[in-house]
Amino acid sequence: MPKTFGTILASWNIPEFEKYDRSIFWYVGFGLLGFFCLIYALWTVNFLFALIIIIAGFVVYIQEKTEADQIKCLITSKGIKLGAKVYFYSDIKQFWIIYDPPGVKKLYFSFRNILSPQLTISLKSQNPIKIREILLQFLDEDLEKEREPFNESLGRWAKI
Repeated sequence: MPKTFGTILASWNIPEFEKYDRSIFWYVGFGLLGFFCLIYALWTVNFLFALIIIIAGFVVYIQEKTEADQIKCLITSKGIKLGAKVYFYSDIKQFWIIYDPPGVKKLYFSFRNILSPQLTISLKSQNPIKIREILLQFLDEDLEKEREPFNESLGRWAKI
């Protein structure tokens, strides 16, 4: 891939992953939930479930101790560049923006390949109207999507 990826139309930095402020009550609550799930898994001799609970606890611990790296997000004349990954407009089916500050300020992309997962990019302090105007030059907008996906709102609510 060439060093440049088209003309830069918008750029901003986003964290590699969302870092939540969790209270002591969150840790106690999820710790107890994890403990009871682990006891249940062992009681029912479901060792795979027990392993999943242990791994989930380890992932939460590692994520808490790790600072999120900043990733450069670029909207260019050829596509979207997110860190080292590039997404050409020809591979993207459509986009939509969910903007309900302060909680939700996100840009979504769906791909032509149905096996590709949806791409979510935080808008942070970007003007959603400006981003929308830029993207409409290259992509169709899905106007039917008015809310963030359930799994993302559940993850934000649970702070995971």
